[in-house]
Amino acid sequence: MGKKAVLLVNLGSPDSPSVSDVRRYLREFLMDKYVINKNFLLRFFLVNFIIIPFRLKNSAHAYASIWQKDGSPLIIISKLFFEKFKKKSQYSVALGMRYGSMSIKKAVQSLVHENPDLETIQLLPLYPHYAMASTKTVIEKTKEILKDYPGITLRAVESFYDNSAYIQCICNSIKTSVDLAKIDHVLFSYHGIPESHIYQSDITKQHCLKNKECCLTKSDAHRFCYRHQVTVTTELVAKELSLPKDLYSQSYQSRLGREPWLSPFTDYTIVELAKSGVKHLAVLCPAFVADCLETIEEIGMEAKEEFLENGGETFTLIPCLNDTDDWVNAAVSLLEGAKELD
Repeated sequence: MGKKAVLLVNLGSPDSPSVSDVRRYLREFLMDKYVINKNFLLRFFLVNFIIIPFRLKNSAHAYASIWQKDGSPLIIISKLFFEKFKKKSQYSVALGMRYGSMSIKKAVQSLVHENPDLETIQLLPLYPHYAMASTKTVIEKTKEILKDYPGITLRAVESFYDNSAYIQCICNSIKTSVDLAKIDHVLFSYHGIPESHIYQSDITKQHCLKNKECCLTKSDAHRFCYRHQVTVTTELVAKELSLPKDLYSQSYQSRLGREPWLSPFTDYTIVELAKSGVKHLAVLCPAFVADCLETIEEIGMEAKEEFLENGGETFTLIPCLNDTDDWVNAAVSLLEGAKELD
């Protein structure tokens, strides 16, 4: 029993690839105001009458294509990571998901049950880069749940995009997956977000997306700027691996809807690289710490097919950090940076 405990949180997954389970999951996910930042009525209309009806069958098919005997890859990998993390941590640890049946609420309840004298929960959202639709919604949901436990203080790791141990883990994953001497290009593909999320997260209200150099110009806005943070991750990994500027680039995947999203888009970029003469491509997705639908299906299947159909010869998907020992050790050390929230 202890006065401190650790809460690990990842995105979540449907309970199965069935249409009904995927519909339930998508509705919970897309109705989150931090994911689709519109007023409730407009969000309700978009989700239930446009997005889900048009995407449901394709989404269910995509989940079915990656589903394993024991369930969703994201859940399986997260549990493996969790078991290793528990052995390394000096505190009680629980694993929750922002969406789906493995809820944050259940995880908090388990920590409280195990630790009757619990005073502090150290929250580690498993997202390296801060965004409204990832880290912020996890923090806000946890705060909401802890209103039922007024004696418990919440401390959180807001981001770890430039943490040296995290960067080294990515480099290790690349080096063990591919011979860079035989690769024509390395593409860093990050989950995209709407440009409106960047503007809303800008605490200065006058910096983000104002010019081409904003991500490289020092600003208080960078604390919550997803675009700045992914750019820094790319540059730190490239520097550590001594990648020449013309050997790597950065793009954004998984866009939804018609409003402006961060660009360039990964699907377009991969086709352009193939048509430009790139024959041997390696792609990594550093915004994800566990392989999931967006890495396995969207990149490892769809993007690979597009690349090969347009002239590419070899396509290597660099695995996420998953439950590798170096990543487990790095994650445990990240809790040293947990801070009480404003």
